[in-house]
Amino acid sequence: MQKAELYNRYPISSVFIYNASTVLHFIVGGLILCDTNKFIGPLGISIGLLYILFAHFEMYIMMPLSVCKNCAYFRLDGGLCISGLNIVAKKITRLGNPSDFPKRAMGFFCPNNIYIFNLVLPILCGIPILIFNFSYFLLSLEIFLFTLLATRFVFIIPTLACLHCLSKFVCPQAGQMGVRDK
Repeated sequence: MQKAELYNRYPISSVFIYNASTVLHFIVGGLILCDTNKFIGPLGISIGLLYILFAHFEMYIMMPLSVCKNCAYFRLDGGLCISGLNIVAKKITRLGNPSDFPKRAMGFFCPNNIYIFNLVLPILCGIPILIFNFSYFLLSLEIFLFTLLATRFVFIIPTLACLHCLSKFVCPQAGQMGVRDK
């Protein structure tokens, strides 16, 4: 069995798919949360917008500051990770410690858990919103978001991202995806 190729530079198409699915997830999740305006008025729209801002801030600012600076792609000249955040990290922080990279999955409020929380929150919040204020539009958003989440964990992460990552041998997420030996 042939081993997967490890990428120093991910193909732009993979980076686009990863980031487009992330941004789309956050925006659709925010739309679902905005639908709480039917219960709590304009505050519902504020909740949705705050979610969108927080999710993007966590992914595109906090992740580079806390995780990416410790990743192999940060140290790689000309490298490009699946998210492209190694480029962002180089602009906003200094080189971290490679031995700290696995800490991305340690602790209740670790970066991995916050990332997962941002992906799951709108789906979970959308269920009671849907029950109390059913609409086909909201149902379609919920189904779309769940499908996007499933696509992320079944296809994007294991086959486009983790499988080809230089850090997969030390990354807890790659271990959970079972791609280290592939």
